[in-house]
Amino acid sequence: MTAPYACQPQDSRGRLWPERMSTFRSPWQRDRDRIIHSSAFRRLKHKTQVFVELEGEEYRGDYFRTRLTHTIEVAQVARTIAGALDLNTELAETVALAHDLGHPPFGHTGEDALAALMAPYGGFDHNAQALRIVTRLERHYADFDGLNLTWESLEGIAKHNGPVTGPLPYALAEVNAQWDLELHTNASAEAQVAAVADDVAYNHHDLHDGLRAGLFTEEELRELPVIGPAFARVDELHPGLDPMRRRHEALRRVFGVMVEDVIAVARNRLTSLQPTSAQQIRDMEGPIIRFSKPLYQNIKAIKSFLFTRMYRAPSVVEERASATAMLNDLFPLFLADPAQMPDHWGLEAAATPSETERARMVLDYVAGMTDRFAMSEWRRLCG
Repeated sequence: MTAPYACQPQDSRGRLWPERMSTFRSPWQRDRDRIIHSSAFRRLKHKTQVFVELEGEEYRGDYFRTRLTHTIEVAQVARTIAGALDLNTELAETVALAHDLGHPPFGHTGEDALAALMAPYGGFDHNAQALRIVTRLERHYADFDGLNLTWESLEGIAKHNGPVTGPLPYALAEVNAQWDLELHTNASAEAQVAAVADDVAYNHHDLHDGLRAGLFTEEELRELPVIGPAFARVDELHPGLDPMRRRHEALRRVFGVMVEDVIAVARNRLTSLQPTSAQQIRDMEGPIIRFSKPLYQNIKAIKSFLFTRMYRAPSVVEERASATAMLNDLFPLFLADPAQMPDHWGLEAAATPSETERARMVLDYVAGMTDRFAMSEWRRLCG
């Protein structure tokens, strides 16, 4: 039983291309399943979360998160929070599973590189690219391009991080012109849950991965808020615990603190505001799903530590420079000679008289690459 402020399947605004209702799946179960079966979702397996899959690096291995395992962890957190708040868990999971579909190879490094390369052609944003993927680039169905997701799923992808204002990335502007996503309002509570679940997941697993990579130590983490008390509590309850178990026990407590805080804050706000519909959530001033102010400040301190010691660690910066150089080579090469792209990509791009449209086709191709395929193409064409 969901709350009155949850999104209700029977109230869905439907799909751009009308389809017959399933006899055994809700609209958002179908959206979720289409995302899981999409080519873009499978490619997340070999896309960077933080560490690039470069050969020969002593700390590279199968233990580090990829964009796919990160996405699965976000979906798990989103289901947990949505269930605790009597929201629609299927919609929250759908938005969580789709939220990173538009990420290019090499993570945020790749996004920064492609944004610079695309500056003359309308820019690049991974959220907008995710919409382009699910509305246009996935081409498997007989009756339509894309996945023909419901309005609520598209809305969640577009604005799970909040209302979208100012100049729109071209990919988002195209989708919004075709179907108004009401970008000036908040997203549904379910999409807000997916956004917070993203924060919870990456703050938790980046601590795990940074420790495993040797970029910092448990003793350094003990100086941080939330994390220090978690280690102290584990040492009190389990003195002499095996180091790996100690690490896991402490960080799972950090994970629990974040999830419980979000649920408590949301329950208090929902009790105070008493929304009676999903639309009231959208029309509110600010999000209903968020961290408490004290925990938010503590998380900022953790993020600052991770930024300095992990995301800007010398070994990671070296990888970032290498990845940027590869994309800076590949993009202009394909733009100048579309025949270097395979199959329909090259033919369509070569037949396009507009340089802007050609650049956007090249972007679609390059942004869809996995890390290893981008490196393979760079070696083949430039190395």
